[in-house]
Amino acid sequence: MAILKKLVVQDYRNIGLAELEFSANINCISGGNGEGKTNLMDAVWYLSMTKSAFRSTERDNFRYGTDAFSLSGVYDMGNSLSSRFSIRVSAGGDKKLKRDDKPYPRISEHIGELPVVMVSPDDVSLVSDSGEDRRRFLNMVLSQMDKEYLSDVQQYNRLLCQRNSVLKSSSPDASLLEIMDSRMEVYASRIYERRNEFISALSPVVEKYYHMLSGGKESVCINYRSDLEKGALTQILSGLRGRDMALGYTSAGPQRDDMVFMMDGHPMKRCGSQGQLKSFLVSLKFAQYELMKSGFGVPPMLLLDDVFDKLDMSRTANLLSMVAGNDFGQIFITDSNKVRLEGIVDGITEDRAYFETVNGSFRRL
Repeated sequence: MAILKKLVVQDYRNIGLAELEFSANINCISGGNGEGKTNLMDAVWYLSMTKSAFRSTERDNFRYGTDAFSLSGVYDMGNSLSSRFSIRVSAGGDKKLKRDDKPYPRISEHIGELPVVMVSPDDVSLVSDSGEDRRRFLNMVLSQMDKEYLSDVQQYNRLLCQRNSVLKSSSPDASLLEIMDSRMEVYASRIYERRNEFISALSPVVEKYYHMLSGGKESVCINYRSDLEKGALTQILSGLRGRDMALGYTSAGPQRDDMVFMMDGHPMKRCGSQGQLKSFLVSLKFAQYELMKSGFGVPPMLLLDDVFDKLDMSRTANLLSMVAGNDFGQIFITDSNKVRLEGIVDGITEDRAYFETVNGSFRRL
């Protein structure tokens, strides 16, 4: 189990320089809106996933007036071993990632070394926005748990770009497309099987946590939608070849997969209240946490960003009992209400650390 002991952040978003040492149990960050709480959480996420948790360009991550940022963390890796992970990103697009001062041959090799789950207000896009956000969620989870899955997605996307380039040409070569379709099928079938397997395992666990949060007031589930339900990708693309040539892009495949979130038999997007959506999204991330914990054999790090907002008192109490009653690893919690945060966490454990931020500067309380 990876425990973040010390974090150094330089020129990341609104954080000029921060050097912080954390509790191995619960860490609480309070401060007003826009002061840097979420940016600190995102820095922790970045060290695990080598990218921001939010839809942004690298340029957005540079503090105003700078042309680079750096992050480093010292982690307790278990068995009395510790490792220092560092990453530096420059405005030219250069990204250098090291473990104990040794560069990674490929950045993708780092994914899964520091398992992490984040609950954020931005998660609402998983319900309200396009399928791209839900596929991004699937890829983010499965890439941490399965390096072969990550490789399959990368290889499929590379071939997809090549196929789309052929389709955009003035006279697409049908025989070339047929060869590419066969190669894409290998990766597409494995991506479909792994996503289907994961969602089948995820849905009942989401329902369990939602029942705990809501007190059994509603029933929820997740349905998986994929073009590959109809058959092999080669057959599907063969039937759509004329259409794809006219469109200039590939109109079927895993890049169109989606999840449909249901509540009492109806799409949650249409009928869920703000509180219900927040409860579902927290349940989704806690289910992700449970499956990752089972897969890794150790609990991942849990980042709870502004998680108490839009939850009534009963759902907040239920959420706290979930955190207190399970074998969770290291937890980071942010809240704009310092008094509320202290009242919540002090009721769970005495092993905690409090931090406060103002304008990107942090101090331990």
